Amino acid sequence: MSWHLGRMAGFDIESTGPDPLTARIVTACIVQCGGGQPVDSATWLSDVDGQPIPDEAAAIHGVTTERAQKEGAPLREVVGELLAGLTQVIASGVPVVAMNARYDLTLLDREAERFGFDPLPSGPVIDPYVIDKHADKYRKGSRKLTALCEHYAVPLGDAHQADADAIAACRVAWRQGTTHPPLAAMGLEQLHRAQVEWAAEQAASLQEYFRKKDPSAVVEGAWPLIPRQRTGGEG
Repeated sequence: MSWHLGRMAGFDIESTGPDPLTARIVTACIVQCGGGQPVDSATWLSDVDGQPIPDEAAAIHGVTTERAQKEGAPLREVVGELLAGLTQVIASGVPVVAMNARYDLTLLDREAERFGFDPLPSGPVIDPYVIDKHADKYRKGSRKLTALCEHYAVPLGDAHQADADAIAACRVAWRQGTTHPPLAAMGLEQLHRAQVEWAAEQAASLQEYFRKKDPSAVVEGAWPLIPRQRTGGEG
């Protein structure tokens, strides 16, 4: 059976900012769907370890500092439960689907590092963003989740709600497998390895474009997450 017809686990984080090395988790979701089984969804709201949520981030996902501190679970507890949930998913052979996985998985990894947790075990990841850039390289316009949902005719609930975004990413991945037969023909491991290569190529191409204006521009090419303890002040 092709990977896009099997069980998938959508994963999404809403956070305090755009840099996965420094942002903190505000909300998160793991939603298992497909494979002829019922949808199984779990969501989290953290207290952000007592840190403030910038207004620009709250404007995107709707969670204020006040609400997070009043209603959120301790961030350490949230990170531990996310790691446990995803580890169980990976152990059962279900692929993790994450839109722009490099962001969400790196952010979770850095939170794990801060709290002294072991990193996630490796397992197959499906990234609709990387796949779309490869499968439809020259299409104009945005490749954000809302745009991909429109392009692949996928309904999107409340955008920037972690649970809505997680299930929408799974639906986009399913549509990608349905509309691009060469993708559907790949096994999960083969697809994962291909995305590592595609993400590196995409980053190199974007870096080349940026360097026309800024010769020192650097675009991260590691996927599905940025490794720990990188040189140059990262990690």
